[in-house]
Amino acid sequence: MSNRSFKKRHAKVGARPGTLVIPAEAPEPRIEKICFNAESHQRETLESVDALQEAFDRQEVTWIDVQGFGDHAVMLKMGELFKLHPLLLEDVVNVPQRPKAERYDDQLLLVVRMVSSSKDDVTGEPMIQMEQVSLVVAEHYVLTFQEKHGDILDPVRKRIASNKGIIRQRGADYLAYVIADTIVDGYYPVLEQLGDRLESLEVDVIEHPSPSVLSELNRMKNQLINLRRAIWPQREAINELIRGDSPLISDEVTIYLRDTYDHCIQTSEVAEMYREMVTGLMNTYLSAVANRTNEVMKVLTIMASIFIPLTFMAGIYGMNFEHMPELKYQYSYAVLWAAMLATAAGMVVYFYRKGWIGGDD
Repeated sequence: MSNRSFKKRHAKVGARPGTLVIPAEAPEPRIEKICFNAESHQRETLESVDALQEAFDRQEVTWIDVQGFGDHAVMLKMGELFKLHPLLLEDVVNVPQRPKAERYDDQLLLVVRMVSSSKDDVTGEPMIQMEQVSLVVAEHYVLTFQEKHGDILDPVRKRIASNKGIIRQRGADYLAYVIADTIVDGYYPVLEQLGDRLESLEVDVIEHPSPSVLSELNRMKNQLINLRRAIWPQREAINELIRGDSPLISDEVTIYLRDTYDHCIQTSEVAEMYREMVTGLMNTYLSAVANRTNEVMKVLTIMASIFIPLTFMAGIYGMNFEHMPELKYQYSYAVLWAAMLATAAGMVVYFYRKGWIGGDD
């Protein structure tokens, strides 16, 4: 996730609703099908979307995972095969959408934001990658649409394969809950990494304030703002599923969704706390830099204050007047040096007693 302003793919002004906008760099769709029931499960990668026409068995739960939107025809075929509303398909493809939950007849759309951490290929700086995941929940199947190849949902696939827990004894609504819960839980390791970076930056701000530290704080602040912008509406979307009356979400799954809602609240509070900490560290940095500047100015002022009377004395006896009796005195040079040293020493002692130098500030 780059630190930039909000940009969204959208059709031209005046285009009909449901128009899909697919960028040229979008990866080609990769389709995977997982079917399971209490006794068995099957996982396969499909070469063509046409293979989905006979993919469903009312006695099984089917999970269709589509990664990449790079083929306009495939996306339209998915919409035709699963009878997806044009506006639903538009929300899936034209990313990013605000996280939300919407009901379409016998289908339910849930839009969430999946987050992961990585490093910049050029600078090696830590980055936060964020992409939209759209879930379409029906009575016997769940469709997931992802912008890119690769995700954090392997734990869900492993749970299905190993038959751990109750996932294979439940329906499509429970599968959708598990997917959404896994995505929300993916925020925790990212927030933990941000917390570790904050701790190290806190030490640097106090001991080694530098422009690079300020740049890192500013970058982290932008990342937290983007995280918060994703988490808050995501919390509202989960809450909508809990309070909604959709027949696709059973009362049992609603109870589980409450736990996911609690996770959303917790992650949003942590993100907000970190954002306030970053703001506080930036203020601390500015105060530290101002204090260092004040210390430098104090040293320069003290030095200037010591040399002002010495310069005054040297200026007087450096004048070229003919009648200056001290110039002919045998010990004038030594006396002037003694007076200048005494004046400088006296000022140093005065500043020391005032606590302006040599103090434990």
